[in-house]
Amino acid sequence: MDAEKVKKTIVVTGGAGFIGSNFVNEWFSCYPDAQVIVLDALTYAGHLENLAAAQKYAGFKFVQGNIADASCVQAIFAEYQPEALINFAAESHVDRSIHGPGEFIQTNVNGTFNLLECARHYWTQLDAAAQAEFRFLHVSTDEVYGSLEADDAPFTEQHPYQPNSPYSASKAASDHLVRAWFHTYGLPVLTTNCSNNYGPFHYPEKLIPLVIQNALAGKTLPIYGDGSNVRDWLFVTDHCAAIRRVLASGRLGETYNIGGWNEKTNLDVVKTICAQLDALAPRQDGVSYAEQICFVKDRPGHDKRYAIDASKLASELAWKPQETFESGIAKTVAWYLDHQDWVRAVTGGAFDAWVRQQYQ
Repeated sequence: MDAEKVKKTIVVTGGAGFIGSNFVNEWFSCYPDAQVIVLDALTYAGHLENLAAAQKYAGFKFVQGNIADASCVQAIFAEYQPEALINFAAESHVDRSIHGPGEFIQTNVNGTFNLLECARHYWTQLDAAAQAEFRFLHVSTDEVYGSLEADDAPFTEQHPYQPNSPYSASKAASDHLVRAWFHTYGLPVLTTNCSNNYGPFHYPEKLIPLVIQNALAGKTLPIYGDGSNVRDWLFVTDHCAAIRRVLASGRLGETYNIGGWNEKTNLDVVKTICAQLDALAPRQDGVSYAEQICFVKDRPGHDKRYAIDASKLASELAWKPQETFESGIAKTVAWYLDHQDWVRAVTGGAFDAWVRQQYQ
């Protein structure tokens, strides 16, 4: 990021979650004199343990609160006078959205609306120079675009929105709100739509960390359907670097797709994890962890394939991922093997019961 464009004070919503915490930790490693205000409700997937590295910096501030709470958000704007807000806060698990869509509407739609309104009222009161510097960056997902067939071209920013789950529909709605606040009110917004992230601090309900933990525990490795569903995998630190680039130099009102150029079937992902574990933490009986793979009933409305075309980001802002899937998954497996205390701290109890119910 160009030195003159670094935001000295930023608000990061959802900053105790997976991607948000990686972003905050990396922001401080790049800009140790920055001030970062993390707003997080600390629901089941948000944990202050994720921010241990960031908490060592003098500029770290944490506020426990909900993005749909107008008084909380307004107070943060008033006290800290940020130059940017980066919105990671979201309910994000498709399976949970199927069972309880209401929470997804409340957080992803109503919460984003509240952030936009609070940001708009704050922004309109700034002087012209501060208005020109302020940014509202909304982090979204490739799932808003729907599903691709095997021979379809990857999603570009012009692809129509065709969400197929309550989760993706709620994120699509939030994207539309962000766009409207730019075109109607002039709020200086940016939107990013990313592919599947993976890496450190990934909550273990998601495929990659769930497979790692189940394998180590001697449990079955559940894969929906026949495992042929395809996702584009993006290492989380590559995603963070892309967001920093968009925040610094992205064109206002624009959307930027962020992908890893790593399309893999779910079955291939699980087999790759098994091979990594076979090498790093082999079973005592010498059998491959792949023997624990089992196929379970497919989820309703399961999208067949996601694939991101990140050419716009590459051509306009000179960004490209640094990790291949092979290098990223090796780092991920090694991180989980080295951080079993973290896994135990964020799981157990209700989490274990949910996993048993979901995959039985």
